[in-house]
Amino acid sequence: MLYETLGATTCEWAGKPYAEIQAIGDSDGSILVVPVGSIEQHGHHLPVSTDTLLVDAITHGGAEQVVDEIPILVTPPVWSGYSPHHLSLGGTLSLDFDQLRTVLEDIAHTGIENGFDAVMFVNGHGGNMPLIDAVVSTVGCRTDIEVLGGTYFQLSTDEIESLRESETGGMAHGGEFETSLMLYLRSDLVAAPSEYDAELWDEPYEWGGSDLLEGGPLSVYRPFEAYSDSGAIGAPKYASTEKGEQIYHIITNELAALFTAIHEENA
Repeated sequence: MLYETLGATTCEWAGKPYAEIQAIGDSDGSILVVPVGSIEQHGHHLPVSTDTLLVDAITHGGAEQVVDEIPILVTPPVWSGYSPHHLSLGGTLSLDFDQLRTVLEDIAHTGIENGFDAVMFVNGHGGNMPLIDAVVSTVGCRTDIEVLGGTYFQLSTDEIESLRESETGGMAHGGEFETSLMLYLRSDLVAAPSEYDAELWDEPYEWGGSDLLEGGPLSVYRPFEAYSDSGAIGAPKYASTEKGEQIYHIITNELAALFTAIHEENA
């Protein structure tokens, strides 16, 4: 596992012998879950692996809640995302859009060969969102099983909104939301508050996104230094371990409910 605080889980694809994977896949309503992250800069206080660490931990946390009731396995995370907008700041590893799409398609199709009835992509990086939508279609049209995809920080936004202390723009890239989750899951990788150098998300178009919790209908490409000198956007000063724990449980509970619904739809 990429994260340490929660330990190994019983829904790990990578920890199973192949015959057990096939037996789970052959079960009615089985679900293959693929976490998709990125390796990209997150300012001066968070590691470049933040998106991958968080989506991996949250996906396992949701699956572990239901693994005794439904057949479900979680693959190792796809650690590189589509992050060209971060490259100029350094520390970022990015795949080409078509390359990453092909990687995800191949993972899904080879996973399906083990008998699974549904594939769910769980995304942890904003730059991957249009790509995940595309893969749901490109894989879905070539198989009879159900293919789904979603971004974890878009789950239960109303509940998480009630926890926030920052104004709109504070729960963005390396802000109150992600820093809180990292403090809860991997505090050893979070720098001291003196390194919390970030700016609120200031998108000039009112139709554009303004927060992880408040996306807009307009997509705009900008390199990250257009928003922040440090590469972090938001208000990490409001982050806390306690808030991270609350956010983690809200999202994993919602993800567990989603996995149960997918199983029931496909059983």
